Amino acid sequence: MRVVSGETMGTTYQLKYYSQDNTDLKPWVDSVLQAVNASLSTYIPTSTISRFNQATTFALVDSYFITNYEKAKQIGEASQGAFDMTVMPLVNAWGFGFRKMANEVDSLLIDSLLSIVGADKIWLRSDTLFKKYPTVMVDFSALAKGFGVDEVGRFLEGRGIKAYMVEIGGEILAKGVKPLEGDWQVAIEKPIDDQTGSVKEIELILPLRDRAMATSGNYRNFYVRNGKKYAHEIDPKTGYPVSHNLLSATVIASDCMTADAWATAFMVMGFERAKKLAASRSDLEVALIYADETGGNHLYLSPGIHKLLRQKD
Repeated sequence: MRVVSGETMGTTYQLKYYSQDNTDLKPWVDSVLQAVNASLSTYIPTSTISRFNQATTFALVDSYFITNYEKAKQIGEASQGAFDMTVMPLVNAWGFGFRKMANEVDSLLIDSLLSIVGADKIWLRSDTLFKKYPTVMVDFSALAKGFGVDEVGRFLEGRGIKAYMVEIGGEILAKGVKPLEGDWQVAIEKPIDDQTGSVKEIELILPLRDRAMATSGNYRNFYVRNGKKYAHEIDPKTGYPVSHNLLSATVIASDCMTADAWATAFMVMGFERAKKLAASRSDLEVALIYADETGGNHLYLSPGIHKLLRQKD
């Protein structure tokens, strides 16, 4: 087994794969991820997404951008607005984006920003994305890592590699099986508040084959101000960081971009809404960690994940 690792999208990546010639694919993988960043990173001023966010009326967009736009639009509609790609102005205002946090976030500011948030504020015609107002911005950070994982997977399969696992910042795609060992084993972490990412405990280990898994939570990217915790998941309907008892949402889907986006949508919804919506979709399996009234943590697993665990045993 060959192992490749590196940095991308403000986090780390790791790739494990089996190939007959045991070629080191790191230069090619880095090139794939650089191309993804050149389209989707809000931290690169010349990226496609940055050019659109800086534009006043429209910008030409590339195929990577269009793929993410179409997936974001699809999940935005399916989640009844819990997922919204135009949430960027609110993300910036609360200090979780590429711009400095507003000096004071109050209801007046939130109301003004909500007026430029919403899928109806942008529309795509061929390879051009238009915006209704000059200050409208888009943000694909809730699905870009998953898309990057999928792109690396597509590259590997183009090289004839059938058994591999790609991971970027905890988002995972596993294909095939490990020779003599079977399914890839992936972990779901306990949602422990830790901004450094150095404190990690495992909640559950799942077998994964020909599926993708992504987790979203409020236990890594947050800050505390005046004794109150503000997490990076922003509700695009209220304009405020979410505040409910759902601590983390893990989603298993056929591709990582879909899993990534739905994990964010479920975190915005909260436990009851996420559980209900997930149950209505045959293409998703979920593991939801939530807190009760006393602060104790509980784990909800969808039927498909129970099935995976029985197969593992």
